[in-house]
Amino acid sequence: MNLICVDQKKCIKCGMCIKVCSNILEMGKNGPKAKYPELCIGCGQCVAVCPQAAIDNNRAPLSNQIALDQNLHLDSKAASQFLRRRRSIRHYKKTPIPRNQLLELINIARFAPTAGNSQGLSYIIVEDKNTLKKAAERTIDWMKSQTVDTNTAIYRSFAKHLQVHKEKGINTILRDAPHIILATTPKNMPRGRENTIFSLTYLELYAPSLGLGSCWAGLLEMCLFDNYAPLIDLFNIPEDKEISGVVMVGYPQYHYQRMVDRNPLDVAWL
Repeated sequence: MNLICVDQKKCIKCGMCIKVCSNILEMGKNGPKAKYPELCIGCGQCVAVCPQAAIDNNRAPLSNQIALDQNLHLDSKAASQFLRRRRSIRHYKKTPIPRNQLLELINIARFAPTAGNSQGLSYIIVEDKNTLKKAAERTIDWMKSQTVDTNTAIYRSFAKHLQVHKEKGINTILRDAPHIILATTPKNMPRGRENTIFSLTYLELYAPSLGLGSCWAGLLEMCLFDNYAPLIDLFNIPEDKEISGVVMVGYPQYHYQRMVDRNPLDVAWL
């Protein structure tokens, strides 16, 4: 099967598809053709850019692409507030999120950019309260076993987390979130962690539009990335995969009224 198919009746030979993918395509007598099809990563840009919908790519079919609404415009002020409104939510309502809403949330995550269009991420949604409780407890057990690195702030914080858990019973590991979402990748996948960060960042940015909040489960991740078997075994990860990121998700108990400032912009020009 040829990599691309061109509708001769629609193609006006504008060359846009070649300009966005000059390492794969070239202009032929009857329109664009694949010069190096073996290099195609299936990003779909050649199909997405065509103003006539004249080109199809069997690795990124035209039938799977959705036409952009050119009238839907996010101005700079709205875009800035959209990005800055994201907060790390540390207090959640006990209300569980309906599964269809959770699926909508992680569905947007799969559209995040990945290195070389490698994609490859999959997700596990943990909603069982007992599993969430055990996950927090096993992370606490791991923290107790660690030698504190006084030069690293996160390790210095272990003592405080353990104290709050012991004296007040407060779950600072998962913040009593009703769900966590685990991202997994094939074992030893190049750039798997970076791909995961992009993906879960998409998820975090989209969450407020569904009335949801999120927070990275950093302590749980540290435990997992240290290959702490009692915690890893809890999630029944397939042998050919590994956990590459974790976020908590739930309905925020409180809603923020202002956008927090950050350090001043630090930029250089060359």
